[in-house]
Amino acid sequence: MSLISVEDALSRVLASVDKPVGIEHGPLAACAGRTLAEDVDARRDQPPFPASAMDGYAVRSADCTQVPATLRVIGTSAAGNRFSGTVGAMEAVRIFTGAPVPDGADAVVLQEDTERSGDHVVVKEPARSSRHIRAAGLDFRAGDVLLQAGLRLDSRHIALAAAMGHGALPVHRKPRVAILATGDELVRAGDPVGPDQITASSLPATMLMVEKAGAEAIDLGIARDTLESLDERIQAARDAGADILVTLGGASVGEHDLVQKALCRQGMDLGFWRVALRPGKPLMHGRLGSTLLLGLPGNPVSSLVCAVLFLIPAIRALLGDQKAAEDPTEDAILGADLPPNRERQDYMRASLSLQDVPLSLAKGPERLMLPVATPHLLQDSSMLSILERSDALLVRPPHAPAAMAGEPCRIIRLERFC
Repeated sequence: MSLISVEDALSRVLASVDKPVGIEHGPLAACAGRTLAEDVDARRDQPPFPASAMDGYAVRSADCTQVPATLRVIGTSAAGNRFSGTVGAMEAVRIFTGAPVPDGADAVVLQEDTERSGDHVVVKEPARSSRHIRAAGLDFRAGDVLLQAGLRLDSRHIALAAAMGHGALPVHRKPRVAILATGDELVRAGDPVGPDQITASSLPATMLMVEKAGAEAIDLGIARDTLESLDERIQAARDAGADILVTLGGASVGEHDLVQKALCRQGMDLGFWRVALRPGKPLMHGRLGSTLLLGLPGNPVSSLVCAVLFLIPAIRALLGDQKAAEDPTEDAILGADLPPNRERQDYMRASLSLQDVPLSLAKGPERLMLPVATPHLLQDSSMLSILERSDALLVRPPHAPAAMAGEPCRIIRLERFC
């Protein structure tokens, strides 16, 4: 099977997501990071009444055009405890920020522009109609659709939903992502390591990325290099109702790479295998019934790159995220010379710094702060220490010509996914 492009591979992965996962209503406190499943409209006006924007006195502006003006104070309006009467001619009500403006009043005079003496207040500055008053519905009106389906919710959205009158929101349930590491050479982090073994570092890292993306990670542990062991763990993923099964390693062409064979025995419909990218060429995609399959490479850096490019977008598509296929790259400046690239799209680990650079299209002296991406000299896909020191992946298209430091480039920030 020939190599396919990264763009083609992502398109096929997202096309294999039949529809978003189901909907549940979650309390606001549990909705951060979840994806909104339906449009949400306001249940009330905000503010629900004309409210004072300042501490001072609610007055009739007609009584305060000529100053100083002496008014009789007839009551107080506080937040949560309105004045229930009506402000008449030459009368005022002491009012506090957020309190309802009483009937009859059409302006608020700042307390520093007044002088109080017993039951009277002297207004020293002219009042203007509507001054320092927040009109009812200033922020939004009942029925306004303010939160759209597909939105990934954060604290700002939660605050708005609360103000709109909602205590719970319709969100997509968390997709269930089962993660299976494979290989006789692997042991769990913290377990004793034999002379020919290594720690399965990709397993906890992938689980954390899955959780950060808004899904539920299911730890299937480590399968040994036998079809029986693989069959058992694959069945465990199906029993758990996994929306996605992620395998780590074992999808290449060696005698011990049995993942593809085990999946085919259980009825996998293979979508593609091998992608023109570096690191991460032996990427596998398919379906096993209703479960989407992604076979990530065993090398930890390769698996992370493939998770960023394919697994996270698949999770977001299952969540109904309208930006699931959005290009994750951004502009940067190259920090070192690079030779020509070969036939695969390259994702180089790089460190970022900031540099003040001119806007190439600007007609004036405008300047823009852009990140400078300096790739590390060593790019071996097994080197986690280089990954830990990296801020981004520097993206080089297939057959890109040699590039000089200072030229534009494209990067993917790792903090968005890891």
